[in-house]
Amino acid sequence: MGVSITITSGDGFELDAYLAVPEGEPKAAILVIQEIFGVNAHIREVADGYAADGYAALAPALFDRVEKGVELGYEGDDLARGAGIAFNELDMANTLADLAACANHLTIYGKVGSVGYCYGGLMSFLSSCNIDVLTCSVGYYGGGIANNLDQKPKIPLMLHFGELDAHIPMDDVAKIKAMNTDVPVHTYNADHGFNCDHRASYNAEAAKIARERTIEFFEQHLV
Repeated sequence: MGVSITITSGDGFELDAYLAVPEGEPKAAILVIQEIFGVNAHIREVADGYAADGYAALAPALFDRVEKGVELGYEGDDLARGAGIAFNELDMANTLADLAACANHLTIYGKVGSVGYCYGGLMSFLSSCNIDVLTCSVGYYGGGIANNLDQKPKIPLMLHFGELDAHIPMDDVAKIKAMNTDVPVHTYNADHGFNCDHRASYNAEAAKIARERTIEFFEQHLV
């Protein structure tokens, strides 16, 4: 369903992105923000899924600033490599600028929302605080949000977390709820990565409920 396109960021850097567009006129657009594993098969499938729901969906290859074409698996050396790129090698200002450029590109389809998973969940939260063109944002199990609560969302935001997630303690989720009382924060009897059906932590029931809530949220704010 999708194609690879190139987006030019504010400093002239060109990054790849996977674009999936529905048949017929898109009802709005969604910026799909990757996990630490790059724009791999799963993230492309996520974008395709939103396109099937009527949205233009764009998944930028945020790791392009470090290395082009990064697509990683979910364990061992790939896990360490992805985390290293995301949290040690990328510059946050550049990443937010790349996301802003992608969001601006999507305005040709109407209102723009964001959704991110894992690392992308954090970046979707930060995007809601920093990218003016966005109308709403959703974050799935975004590690590090609790360390960035000095930043405040400027747009409607929804967050999803797994109650069994060793990477994001429920104490951190409680802090997020307390600091952002107008943000719906949903928790599930599931582990980190519960939305990804390519990994052992996939939880079909939690993924289904979270996606239904996310689609309802997008319908409310984007359509």
